[in-house]
Amino acid sequence: MDQFNEKIAVITGAGSGLGRGMALHAAGEGMRVVVADVEEPALAETVALVEEAGAEVLGVPTDVSDPAAVDALADAAFDRFGAVHFLHNNAGVFQAGVSWQRTLDDWEWVMRVNFWGVLHGIKAFVPRLLEQEQAGDGDIHIVNTSSSAGLTTAALTECLAHDLRATGSSIGVSCLVPGAVATKIAQSTRNRPDEPPSEAQAPDHWFVADSLDQMLNDRGRTPLDAARIVFDGVRARQFWISTAEEDGYQSVLRARYDAILEHQLAPGAVYS
Repeated sequence: MDQFNEKIAVITGAGSGLGRGMALHAAGEGMRVVVADVEEPALAETVALVEEAGAEVLGVPTDVSDPAAVDALADAAFDRFGAVHFLHNNAGVFQAGVSWQRTLDDWEWVMRVNFWGVLHGIKAFVPRLLEQEQAGDGDIHIVNTSSSAGLTTAALTECLAHDLRATGSSIGVSCLVPGAVATKIAQSTRNRPDEPPSEAQAPDHWFVADSLDQMLNDRGRTPLDAARIVFDGVRARQFWISTAEEDGYQSVLRARYDAILEHQLAPGAVYS
């Protein structure tokens, strides 16, 4: 996909951060935009901003961890616009703390949003996108936001791309692995459906979350700058899209794979 004007975009996690940046950039590209988020006041702000940018926009409150809600999002998008050309499964959350101290509720919440949310998006949209392609409207692209961990595993997005190719589909797929972007991801517990641990119960969580928040806002790209990189990557038909500086992105990956080939523990690293 290299032409976005008049096309339809659906973006989850659009209430703030990268999702909002993507929605505003899509509006600037002349797209009509469907934005979704679990945080309804923030979603309303995004809708207003996209309208101010001159784009037709539909806001759909959506908890991506609920498959029925994502099905309803797909229904709303197709009912309003009749097609979807650009799907960004972007909603994601972060739970700070050391792994062995995290509760099952912590892990389940993160997995419901970050993994199952993307899977629900694939299941709700891809069958309809394939029908749309077969009907002759085939300039379609899917972006799934992952994490740097997605570069080291047979990620869900890779499986999606291979499966589409195996069926003969030309639907494009990209995996976005952001570097540091100035979002509110470190404040994700504001949207937990249960009560997050207090500072006394989990001091490590609060320390890590505050440190991450400061780092992202001190060093991170703006969401709009990150969105520009994503759209440029889609135009260039990149599978892996990173918002990190190229030298940092490459050095982290080289260090990891060199360590694997040498049967050693790979160094911990964060690129920005």
